Amino acid sequence: MFIQTEETPNPATMKFLPGRDVIKSGTADFTTITDAEKKSPLALRLFHIDGIDGVFLGSDFITVTKSGSKEWHVLKPSVLGAIMEHFTAGLPILNESALSQDHADASEAEGDDLEIVGQIKELIDTRVRPAVAMDGGDIVFDSFDGGIVYLQMQGACAGCPSSTATLKMGIENMLKHYIPEVVEVRAVGF
Repeated sequence: MFIQTEETPNPATMKFLPGRDVIKSGTADFTTITDAEKKSPLALRLFHIDGIDGVFLGSDFITVTKSGSKEWHVLKPSVLGAIMEHFTAGLPILNESALSQDHADASEAEGDDLEIVGQIKELIDTRVRPAVAMDGGDIVFDSFDGGIVYLQMQGACAGCPSSTATLKMGIENMLKHYIPEVVEVRAVGF
């Protein structure tokens, strides 16, 4: 098994491409070992490597975030080995309980907002998510309130130095162009 690696715009995050499907649909973001224990044997295995702070699973990639005190040249062989062993052993990537859960829709939109939320989600799903997936991350709709779109940054996007520019210059400008009701875009948790 040959696993390719790619750097991402976030220096703390590296993208690992095992050359096969990782998860069939959606994405899975693990920011703590507790999250991984409940849902993903692969993420749990990666969290057991000293210096790993996050694991993000995409359709055909695994994005791993390291702590600031560790260097990729030290961590990379351990991460590659853990991923290779996991796939070679045929172990599950996600637990059965995690497979049955989809992203929860945090929006409580009503009336006119329901149509706006639908437009926002479609633009994010068709124009934003494929682009950020190439960099090892994801941006997921959280809510729309008072003209403000709240988005959740995952994988390489979470904590990336260029994420603010991506939100403001890219996503916000695009959404404002297509949906006049949008006045601002904010990341959840900032």
